[in-house]
Amino acid sequence: MEGKDCREIFKKNSIKTTKQRELVFGVLTDSDVPLTVEEIYVILMEQEKNMSLSTIYRILDVFVSKNLVQKSNITDNKAVYEVIGIGHKHHIICISCGKIIALDHCPIKEYEIALENETKFEIISHKLVFFGYCPDCKKK
Repeated sequence: MEGKDCREIFKKNSIKTTKQRELVFGVLTDSDVPLTVEEIYVILMEQEKNMSLSTIYRILDVFVSKNLVQKSNITDNKAVYEVIGIGHKHHIICISCGKIIALDHCPIKEYEIALENETKFEIISHKLVFFGYCPDCKKK
């Protein structure tokens, strides 16, 4: 994500813009799957952007508190983070190696509408995660 776009999002959400926040937000917006803090750290190191794990945690806490980023525990009780509002995503997770794949569409949109009609709830979001074995682990 471009720095200008980050700055506009941060300003709109009353977040002070820093280079480190821009870098972490950029890593999250560029990813198709939720990332752990460690994965964000590795990506930043590969980009030769030096940042401590504690700094990444603090930045993510700010993003979560401002509802820019969603924190979930969908794998091995490790928290994963993804940007809210940049596409509606569901995931398939390999229970052997932990690989995560994002689905490119929502398979339950019609069901959500029917559920709203039946229950009279106003559904504002949902989360769907499939678990199984990836092709590589299935071969083992």
